[in-house]
Amino acid sequence: MKVLIVGSGGREHALAWKVAQSPHVQQVFVASGNAGTSLEKGVENVPLFAEDISGLLHFADIQNIDLTIVGPEAPLARGIVDQFQKAGRRCFGPSAAAARLEASKTYAKEFLTRWNIPTARYATFTEIEPTLKYLRNHDIPVVIKADGLAAGKGVVVATSFLEAENAVRDMLDRKVFGSAGSRVVIEEFLVGEEASFIALCDGLHVLPLASSQDHKARDDGDKGPNTGGMGAYSPAPVLNTIVEKLAMEQILLPTIRGLASEGTPYRGILYVGVMFASQ
Repeated sequence: MKVLIVGSGGREHALAWKVAQSPHVQQVFVASGNAGTSLEKGVENVPLFAEDISGLLHFADIQNIDLTIVGPEAPLARGIVDQFQKAGRRCFGPSAAAARLEASKTYAKEFLTRWNIPTARYATFTEIEPTLKYLRNHDIPVVIKADGLAAGKGVVVATSFLEAENAVRDMLDRKVFGSAGSRVVIEEFLVGEEASFIALCDGLHVLPLASSQDHKARDDGDKGPNTGGMGAYSPAPVLNTIVEKLAMEQILLPTIRGLASEGTPYRGILYVGVMFASQ
């Protein structure tokens, strides 16, 4: 079979490397891939961007691709899976409706609240002055998040009101994250350890994979601005068997069942960021 992997990062490189090892796979294409994927045996880079959905679909038709695997969030949010399936092409990943869990933090928080799934206290805003008024009465530190996709960089942990105000103005006024910051989520700051819990989902069932933990803060001692991740390790020591069971029962399974009940079944890889609060 022929497989197309959409994306250009290390995640897509790992997928291409592993998929190419399958005896069932004849050829792996990566759009657009990177210098590393170009060196892998049985893997070929394709000069198409991940968000060029029409171009990717045209390529899949010409090459008669049997399966497309989508890595990045942006094409999922734009409906690549919906469009491929409409054209009769197999595409692994959530629909645009289900991908809103990642594409909109406001939607995700509202969904978690609706289904009584544990999440930090929050409020959402689209205008500067109401946001600042809310922040003046909020505990510091506080977390400021751009609502949309910002490549893992749209989060500021503000340790002063001035820092929080600057973050809000950057997002809502200066548009440093573009349309992703047209709405902001103000979230309670939790102290503790964060871990990534990832699972394969078919819309009804959940198969948990190995946990992991990464370093968000730029500097040693959890100091400095948040980043998209500064290295990772797996498994996460904080996620033992008991905690994994709780995460499945209180977060993952209710999420999958809630989405299915709302008519947006989640099929693909679901990422859950779990915070183990120490206070």
